[in-house]
Amino acid sequence: MTNHVTVWAPNAKKAQTLLDGHLLDMTREGQWWVLPQPVEDGQRYQFVLDGGDPLPDPRSRYQPDGVHGPSQMYLPREPAPWKGMDLKGRVLYEMHIGTFTEQGTFAAAIDHLDDLVELGVEAVEVMPVAQIPGSRGWGYDGVDLYATQNTYGGPADFQQFIDAAHSRGLGVILDVVYNHVGPEGNYLANFGPYFNHRHPTPWGDAVNFDGDDNRPVRQFVIDNAHQWLVDYGLDGLRLDAVHALVDESETHILAELSTRVAEWSAQIGRPLALIAESDLNQPTMVTAVGTTDGARGMTMQWDDDIHHALHAFFTGETDGYYADFGSAETLAKAFTKVFVHDGGWSSFREQNWGAPVDVNSSHYNAASFVSFIQDHDQVGNRAIGDRLGHNGADPNLQAAAAALYLLGPFTPMIFMGEEWAASTPFPFFSDLGPDLGPMVTTGRRQEFTKMGWQGDIPDPQSEKTFRSAQLNWAERSDPTHAHMLQWYRQLLEIRSSFPRRNASSLGSTTMEVLSPDAVAMKRPGVTVIASRSETPVTVTGLPAQPSLVRGHQQCDGTAVTLTCPGCVVVVE
Repeated sequence: MTNHVTVWAPNAKKAQTLLDGHLLDMTREGQWWVLPQPVEDGQRYQFVLDGGDPLPDPRSRYQPDGVHGPSQMYLPREPAPWKGMDLKGRVLYEMHIGTFTEQGTFAAAIDHLDDLVELGVEAVEVMPVAQIPGSRGWGYDGVDLYATQNTYGGPADFQQFIDAAHSRGLGVILDVVYNHVGPEGNYLANFGPYFNHRHPTPWGDAVNFDGDDNRPVRQFVIDNAHQWLVDYGLDGLRLDAVHALVDESETHILAELSTRVAEWSAQIGRPLALIAESDLNQPTMVTAVGTTDGARGMTMQWDDDIHHALHAFFTGETDGYYADFGSAETLAKAFTKVFVHDGGWSSFREQNWGAPVDVNSSHYNAASFVSFIQDHDQVGNRAIGDRLGHNGADPNLQAAAAALYLLGPFTPMIFMGEEWAASTPFPFFSDLGPDLGPMVTTGRRQEFTKMGWQGDIPDPQSEKTFRSAQLNWAERSDPTHAHMLQWYRQLLEIRSSFPRRNASSLGSTTMEVLSPDAVAMKRPGVTVIASRSETPVTVTGLPAQPSLVRGHQQCDGTAVTLTCPGCVVVVE
């Protein structure tokens, strides 16, 4: 197989390709340069602009020697047949390939896909795989957006992972980062105006979505999405921190991407999804493009307010961005109104924030919002990466929170290992070079010292920190972990009995505040009653005997009394 390489370099006077030790002149075509000679699949090559140093291809699909090395030609093979999957309302499972198994590869991850199917998972969401500096990291400092991390196995193994998941009926979502590019190994500015100096961000100049010569940059992102969704056969993309995308164009890059993805979906005959991580609390994020001002057309979005409401209620933590959460009333609002901050005051942000959802909207429903009690951010951005249930917490509290969100009306997402109350933390880790690495270590320590953290902070640059995050699959047979795993299986079995999209309208769920420490969530077909304290609370008039219980409680006909922290009963 062969391919012709091209590169956008509008300001270069001369462009060459370094191939097999020879510098080959490229031909200019407008702002692009083309190598007339084809490059064979598997050959390594680099670009040389105006006699400078050899650089990797900005659209390289494989960097076998890392971000600073040559690119290797990879021609994706045709994805295996797959009818596709509508991801809304499905049970999602977030995983980090490097820590999902001890080996940290796609091949090793395949060996556990059957475990996820048995659990009741319907689609896996893979944290970023774009090539990053070093051999380990979360993936959000990727610099070769088209390439697949070499230490995970590269693009061929990723395609094998996708096909293996599809063969088991699992959808596959990939986390992509379009709001910034990592600092180490980032050579994009050598080629053209990929960044806009008018828009500074926490990561440097913003990606150039609205400055001079922005069209090729926008197309760079759109073509990247096409590679993953069409060429590799993925079912959806999770877009990192879209609130950090700076675009003052008439058509926002998200709206343009949404429109294009809809076109591809129609062409290939299977559903394709875009899932936004958004801090904006704006329902326009999941509103169809062209129907209202600011509509972005995303299929779904992560809902941090649901997480914060559950976490603060069951843990009692109300510091930092949890300040407006923690009460039963706030939890009830999150489950019935989607956003807690829906236009009112946010004390953490010190301003009014968000907008209310429309319970009668024809553009989105409850399944348009992704709920969770753990994810990579909410665990990993803690000082030591501790999970809900760590540090001696009653495991029943996690079980109660899980019952609410897994049986709730939203699209639920489990974080890897959560289902068995994994003992392993998920701290932040990286493998940056000698210039940036020490700065990350120092900055991490200073950040949590300012927040009043008294204990040691794991060094993100240490391999030990990375190893601490790798799941221990053997512990699932330990009685405590096995008990939680069985609980999750039972909850998901109940959820699987719901008709697809059952009661997904925003008005179909109610949550009654039974006491300051107890709530009852009701939606068609199921009632979940959960308590966070040992103060007894009695619920009468239940439609049937509880079908699933955890913790201490007393049942008397259609009445139940909860008497412990984390007590939960499920009534179908």
